[in-house]
Amino acid sequence: MPAKGMTQVKSNLTKLFETIAGPMTEKTVTEVISIGGLYADLLTPIDTSNLINSRYRSVTRTAEGWTGKYGYTAKYAAAVHGMSGKLKGQPREHFGMTSNRSEFGPKKPEAFGGGTGVGNYWDPDAEPEFLRKGFERDGLDDIRAAIIRSMTL
Repeated sequence: MPAKGMTQVKSNLTKLFETIAGPMTEKTVTEVISIGGLYADLLTPIDTSNLINSRYRSVTRTAEGWTGKYGYTAKYAAAVHGMSGKLKGQPREHFGMTSNRSEFGPKKPEAFGGGTGVGNYWDPDAEPEFLRKGFERDGLDDIRAAIIRSMTL
């Protein structure tokens, strides 16, 4: 005896899978990016605010599913992210002056630049690898909870 209602079951399953693969996953990825980004922002060093104000997030659909990105567009973002943090807590002093020697004879010394002279490096709560730590350390419990909450049927 053939089973009745199989067409309706297939149709309902197809709709369910489309919902899971579409809006549910998009919402979940967006929430994960928002949560991890919030935690990363709390650890991001702020001197002139250029780095923190260069942040971006994107959620896009690809052939494989959904991709979320969170990052900073400031040219020096990767360098700051990868720093050791050994200057943490030390004053942002000027790095000094160049010598007055050159292969062409004496020259006027110039400032190296660097420190702004305001505050301390990595203060008050900033840390190296702020982006990774925001997603993988500090925000991990909230991210897991968001995934479970968002993907529950």
